[in-house]
Amino acid sequence: MKNKTPTSSKATLFWRVERATRAAVIIDADDYFSHLRAAMLKANRRIVLVGWDFDARVRLGTAADDDGPETIGKFISWLVENKPQLEVYVLRWGTGAWATLAHGRTLLTILRWIRDPRIHLKLDGHHPFAGSHHQKVAVIDDSLAFCGGIDMTRNRWDTRDHLDVEPRRINPNGRPYGPWHDATTAVEGPVARALGEMCRKRWEGAGGRRMEPVPEGADCWPEQLHPDFKDVSVGVSRTLPAMQDHETIHEIEDLYVALIQRAKRWIYAESQYFASRHIAEAIARRLHEEHGPEVVIVNPTTADGWLEPIAMDTARARLVTALRDCDVHGRFRMYHPFTAGGRPIYVHAKVTVIDDDVLRVGSSNFNNRSLRLDSECDVTFDADCETAGGVREVIGGIRNSLLAEHLGTDCQTIERRLAESGSLIKTIEALQCAGRSLREYQIPPLSPVEQWLADTKLLDPEGPQEMFEAPTRRPGLLSRLRHHVPVARRVINPQ
Repeated sequence: MKNKTPTSSKATLFWRVERATRAAVIIDADDYFSHLRAAMLKANRRIVLVGWDFDARVRLGTAADDDGPETIGKFISWLVENKPQLEVYVLRWGTGAWATLAHGRTLLTILRWIRDPRIHLKLDGHHPFAGSHHQKVAVIDDSLAFCGGIDMTRNRWDTRDHLDVEPRRINPNGRPYGPWHDATTAVEGPVARALGEMCRKRWEGAGGRRMEPVPEGADCWPEQLHPDFKDVSVGVSRTLPAMQDHETIHEIEDLYVALIQRAKRWIYAESQYFASRHIAEAIARRLHEEHGPEVVIVNPTTADGWLEPIAMDTARARLVTALRDCDVHGRFRMYHPFTAGGRPIYVHAKVTVIDDDVLRVGSSNFNNRSLRLDSECDVTFDADCETAGGVREVIGGIRNSLLAEHLGTDCQTIERRLAESGSLIKTIEALQCAGRSLREYQIPPLSPVEQWLADTKLLDPEGPQEMFEAPTRRPGLLSRLRHHVPVARRVINPQ
């Protein structure tokens, strides 16, 4: 796996490429919280938890197999009491912390941690104005790391069943919330050590004391987690806006564009948003080709929050309208997942699968903030970089399992339909139903104000420089979308 595209020596795709002795993709927070708990129980020296949000009241798996408390805050305190050499570092986005800290039980937990010399908490404000720290990484003894899109906070827990009625899907305050779809990875070995280095640098950038690497990490792999990969290369990509201690880093955006250019048959992606001009332009170039790939994107019906729908949903409507105009060969679709009872499932996962060749999971979305303004971290597996067989089958199987989850069927049915039709879109259309299924995105009407907000990217700027630039001087959302630009068919090659 190479860090640079043959077509451009300036496009750096990876910060590091390291081997993983074992690796697995974990879908939805029920499994993630259980595996994370099991890994933390095995830690000897250090646990580093880095995230956009962190709620100490959230249940971390179950305590059925150990004597520890269920909630993450009390569990961390219990761990350090029972492991004399263990230290725990928690780094979360500073600006978004105040609402969480307002909860009484969280304040008590923070006060308890402050008194404990082996528990260290920092609020990360090391980002430009209006930016956020959005990476979601947990590192155990520098030997095992979890990297993806799941935060240890409220509203995240769910199973792959995404039931309409789920008594366990409640917030710490007892209020139920809707179905939630998410994804992360577990990686072991040298790549975990690299992610540990990234988190230590992030900690120091936020004002924390220097941490040395853990000299000899223990075997912290969760016993119940079956590895999808063994002895594979893993690429680590980041978004970091320019700060005093580093220049702008656009590895994530460059990799997205390179992967879209590389695809031969299928691009399958799950993302919380679809608002990036650069991603849409890369897709448009492929849609103009007579024999380009199919593009299937799974999005939530609407963005979560009060401001996000104004910023993200309006931009999505404008971009999808333009892409459908470009889609003269009928190869572009956007879908939403629904439960058996017809409830929308919120898509928070950030997953991209290119053909059966490349699998990418991380914290970044298809929006400008993720590509230019916030801090992000993704990991990528590339079958072309492996000499051992079976990697393509695993990557294709993970995509098929996601489709099976969304369509309420099994992997065998997905595999058979794909083999028969050779088409992601035809496979989905053949299996759509009134219950658990994927439904196609319908473009909503936009008011003139909403169109202006989307086209100027006022609420989703392309980096810190646009925050203070007049909207009339910014590159428009649709500035180059309908232009046909020839592409290189392959941009990432194995070592």
